[in-house]
Amino acid sequence: MGKRYFGTDGIRGLANGDTLTPELALKVGQAAGTHFLNGGHRHRVLIGKDTRLSGYMLEQALTAGFTSVGMDVVQVGPMPTPAVAMLTREMRADLGVMISASHNPFHDNGIKLFGPDGYKLSDADEAAIEALIGGAIPLARDQAIGRARRIDDARGRYIHAVKASFPEGARLDGLKVALDCANGAAYRVAPEALWELGAELVTLGVEPNGLNINEGCGSTHPEKLAEKVRASGADIGIALDGDADRLILVDEAGRIVDGDQILALIAGSLAAAGRLRGGAVVATVMSNLGLERHLAGLGLALLRTPVGDRHVLAEMRARGCNLGGEQSGHMILADHATTGDGLVAALQVLAVLVADGRPASEVLHLFDPVPQLLRNVRADPRVLEAAPVRAAIVAAERALHGHGRLLVRKSGTEPLIRVMAEADDEALVTRTVEEVCEAVRSAA
Repeated sequence: MGKRYFGTDGIRGLANGDTLTPELALKVGQAAGTHFLNGGHRHRVLIGKDTRLSGYMLEQALTAGFTSVGMDVVQVGPMPTPAVAMLTREMRADLGVMISASHNPFHDNGIKLFGPDGYKLSDADEAAIEALIGGAIPLARDQAIGRARRIDDARGRYIHAVKASFPEGARLDGLKVALDCANGAAYRVAPEALWELGAELVTLGVEPNGLNINEGCGSTHPEKLAEKVRASGADIGIALDGDADRLILVDEAGRIVDGDQILALIAGSLAAAGRLRGGAVVATVMSNLGLERHLAGLGLALLRTPVGDRHVLAEMRARGCNLGGEQSGHMILADHATTGDGLVAALQVLAVLVADGRPASEVLHLFDPVPQLLRNVRADPRVLEAAPVRAAIVAAERALHGHGRLLVRKSGTEPLIRVMAEADDEALVTRTVEEVCEAVRSAA
């Protein structure tokens, strides 16, 4: 049976909409707290958030839920998702919560849960929490009710951990970096970390007001960063998303560099140093065929998973790999983090840039992408079961057979059907994608 609340990345929706309300957040806190109440110790949950206006509301509702079942709450305020994962484990918390809708607009929000090991919850844990949400939950009594406190040094702890991923003794002196924090969770920690390492900074997206997160900025809108790089003469541009688990780069000429090129660079660097485990890189079905061919030239495999960083991480753990990511910019470096971390990934790229001495335009463009086209059609996922849509997909796959590949899937975060094709023949790619999209639109 499918889950009612949890999607591919926690619970997400329109704040104060049909689903994501303070009432639900309260129940999630009670249910998740009850699920993780085991053992005789004093139980603790750590809660972080990004900069959305609705974060205040959801933070307090979750806090009420957790304390009502006897769990103490530690609030760390605006912090990147990977920081919450790291701090959950470091502070010996039983549970971690990140309030964020990642790259979505401000009016959306979400609840991501991490276990005591800093990893996102399993499907079994999420199913157990959902079952508790729908039932009667026993509340704590008298002195067993939890307490809440906010800590002030969380930012410094995360910055220290991020800097520890950078080569010991290396510095960024002489490097001019344009940094776009998407008016999101990393608006303070990312500039501070890069400044402490010696970089000269030009910043964008560091003035959140609760409403401007991801608005025309960040990893989903890197065009403004590209302009800033060219205008300021920066050596490289770094764009994070709202919760800072994604990374997109811009070279000194203003060209945008996606996650596939970043994966290629980090994979080559780790392999050359003998530190790439598993002989492979894990990516999703969305990664470009050009990346697969490039890695094969290095003697490395590309292992593909369904879309979603949790699938990437699960495959990494199963195969013993320490590098994985998505074309969209999620980068997981298992030696340093338990989830995607845009800032840690950026530092690995900057380390190569400093050591190599060549401009970013040469270092970051390691392969020519195979022509790839992605189109989104707003439609109910059930449209994929319509006979005309199935027929269009079969026809497109037949046309691409032996030349490329087709991927048609429903979005895990929005009511969209995503249609992607890639092949060496760009005209063929365009034609097959448009034919499938038209079938979806007609059926919808």
